[in-house]
Amino acid sequence: MRSLSQDLRERFLDAVVAGASARAAGRRFALSPTTAIRWAKAWHAHGTHAAKPRGRQPGQGAKLAARAAFLLGLIEQQRDITLHEVAARLAGEHGITAALSTIWRFYAQQGITFKKDRARRRAAALAGRRTTAGVVRRADRS
Repeated sequence: MRSLSQDLRERFLDAVVAGASARAAGRRFALSPTTAIRWAKAWHAHGTHAAKPRGRQPGQGAKLAARAAFLLGLIEQQRDITLHEVAARLAGEHGITAALSTIWRFYAQQGITFKKDRARRRAAALAGRRTTAGVVRRADRS
């Protein structure tokens, strides 16, 4: 979703300054009542009609950038470490809680992905079909 145009904001506030209520000016410019009231309050409180900045602001580093060496070291120590294990080590050793998506995004930016290998998938599939050692299901008989 994008911010509404600056021109629309200016025309809306011109109508409010001319004496229209926020709701009436909002109806005139096809704005929701909530948006109209929020824009009018922001203008009265701060004197601005510009949209708030969106996304990460310049100069804000990623949450995990300061721990890059630690996180990359985890991958070198244990090649098949899971994101859950990384999160647990990060919380235990550094006291930082991070969502799995944040950790994944950090590694993706470093060019590191977490993929299952073919051997592990085959082993998991076979283990899922066996119920008990030595028992064969009817569907498995030829």
